[in-house]
Amino acid sequence: MKLTISRNELNEAVQQTVKAVSSRTTIPILSGIKIDADAQGITLTASDTDISIQSYIPAETADKHIATVTQSGSVVLPAKFFAEIVRKLPHEEVNIDVGERFQTVIHSGSSEIQIVGMDPEEFPVLPVLEEDKVFSVPGELLKSMIRQTVFAVTTNESTPVLTGVLWNLQDGVLKFLATDRHRLATSSIKIDADPDIRFGNVVISGKTLNELSKIIPEQNTLIDIVVADSQVLFKLGNVLFFTRMLDGTFPDTTKIIPTSYKTELVLHTRALGDALDRAYLLSREEKTNIVRLTTTENGNVEILSSSSELGRMQEQLEAVELTGEPLRIAFNSKYMLDVLKVTDSEQLFIGFTGPMSPIIIKPRDHDNALHLILPYRTTN
Repeated sequence: MKLTISRNELNEAVQQTVKAVSSRTTIPILSGIKIDADAQGITLTASDTDISIQSYIPAETADKHIATVTQSGSVVLPAKFFAEIVRKLPHEEVNIDVGERFQTVIHSGSSEIQIVGMDPEEFPVLPVLEEDKVFSVPGELLKSMIRQTVFAVTTNESTPVLTGVLWNLQDGVLKFLATDRHRLATSSIKIDADPDIRFGNVVISGKTLNELSKIIPEQNTLIDIVVADSQVLFKLGNVLFFTRMLDGTFPDTTKIIPTSYKTELVLHTRALGDALDRAYLLSREEKTNIVRLTTTENGNVEILSSSSELGRMQEQLEAVELTGEPLRIAFNSKYMLDVLKVTDSEQLFIGFTGPMSPIIIKPRDHDNALHLILPYRTTN
């Protein structure tokens, strides 16, 4: 294999692809990036068996020449080393020459790097998916939905299905849901999809979705999504991102979300976030993160946190609206701060059905997101 390629295009493709390489793999070939080159262009592939990323570099685009392949071929190069080398090459033009036993020489400017390559025949073949369930989502919306839910997945590997985000598509509404049994996050949008396309219990690892979010282009382009039996494929221009679905049945959470409330509260998102940030400084010292919220007689709310070693903090917040029964409730301040970080509304609604019932948080501007936090039982 012999080729000459633009360093910038090669570097961009390598940095996207290398995200699929696990540093803990026990299969040597999966520590590498596979490079396939022919007259049409160069394809880079990496996989850790859970996710696979393939990035294609065309030899030419409408407005520029990117690569010249003088001899077609394939090789697998050690991913981390190759990614670092490409990023630090001194010249805009890069020559890659693969010789016998996959010995690879890279020339750029006055630099020459020799790399021991691996046999591409040993690299796993990417799955071929039936594309009968294909729909499109704008990149920014997909990023936003991931951000609003992925923080609520569990890190406890004893329940693998809860380390992922549940995807559901019914009647043109795409919904994400994540829970770690102490909190729950949902995000939904109406999409322009064939009404016959529907699915449930598609669960994608939270770590995978974080990696996907990093390579979604800044421009708000449409991303095609293919859902197959056990795999999901994301098409991002010249990048293909495959992921395996998590096994198991996601628990039914519909019954734990209340539909009516005994106390309803509307607060300014920024003011609540700032107050909780201060309260968290004390609550984290107790390792519990517990903060108490109390409604006051004058129609406002009081935030209280304390530490046996440092002292206590008390702050009153002006409520935009407050209706229903008086309330005293304790909750994990970090969980609430996580919700506020992803809330894109200036005001938020908080619904309570009692001191030991789930707390519901929703943006005031729209009904595309809902978050739930379980309260704490405290002695006082």
